[in-house]
Amino acid sequence: MDAANESSEGTPFILPGLTTNPGKQRLLFVLFLVLYVGGILGNGLIVAAIRASPALHAPMYFLLAPLSFADLCFTSVTVPKMLANLMAPDRSICLAGCLSQMYFFFALGVTDSCLLAAMAYDRYVAIRHPLHYATRMSRAVCTAPVGTAWLVSHIHSLLHILLMAHLSFCASHQVPHFFCDHQPLLRLSCSDTRHIQLLIFTEGAAVVVTPFLLILASYGAISVAVLRLPSASGRLRAVSTCGSHLAVVGLFYGTVIAVYFQPTSQYEAERGRVATIMYTVVTPMLNPVIYSLRNRDVQGGLRALFSGRRISAGDS
Repeated sequence: MDAANESSEGTPFILPGLTTNPGKQRLLFVLFLVLYVGGILGNGLIVAAIRASPALHAPMYFLLAPLSFADLCFTSVTVPKMLANLMAPDRSICLAGCLSQMYFFFALGVTDSCLLAAMAYDRYVAIRHPLHYATRMSRAVCTAPVGTAWLVSHIHSLLHILLMAHLSFCASHQVPHFFCDHQPLLRLSCSDTRHIQLLIFTEGAAVVVTPFLLILASYGAISVAVLRLPSASGRLRAVSTCGSHLAVVGLFYGTVIAVYFQPTSQYEAERGRVATIMYTVVTPMLNPVIYSLRNRDVQGGLRALFSGRRISAGDS
């Protein structure tokens, strides 16, 4: 191990966060605390309601539970540290802590991506093949994408972290971000980062762009089916639901692609921080509202959860 690496291992990284203005720090602390608590409560309640209510053991909710759990963990990887840094004078993080944060951030982000694709396919089958929905989306069929999502995401994350761990950081250790993210760390490295950037544009693109294309294809087919519905109210309701789903999906993937799929030399810290907030804080908070809290079955499951009453599938 060279001297630069030894120096980088012993020197902690500094995360200046979103701002150094004390007045803005307090305002941002309150804002993101509210968003974080809202996201944790929303996703946590969805997971608890689905586990507690037999009426919510349909394939759609079997996929929704791991999505909500992944969102809950995803925000918890970055937001608590960001909140602490907004109020504490010490904003340092060691190399091991930085790499650990990156590992779980990438793993949970890719899990989110894969599960969103699985849920889009589930809605496609439900609308295009309603008579065969139970067989096409059986418990075994639903288990496969969930297991695949977790496996692929952790392999993806491990590969990236192993490469990042071999970088030397011999310049400034101040990361212009609120957590340890790929692009700002690469800009601080004095090592050759071309192999990591190549990995981002190849393997990274596969685990992000492929689910995104599958989602677009699924909702494209759903749109064709919706236009054939005989009821105008049914078409309007379906368009409203699909539109809100696509809005969140577009926000998630649009900001992810904008941040990661660009050369490191073109990365702008301020724009990157704003875009990152969209997919680390905003979309995990919106997912419970968009995918479940407007659903009558989920609302019934939440009422049963709070009242202690169990709802059977026939009661929904």
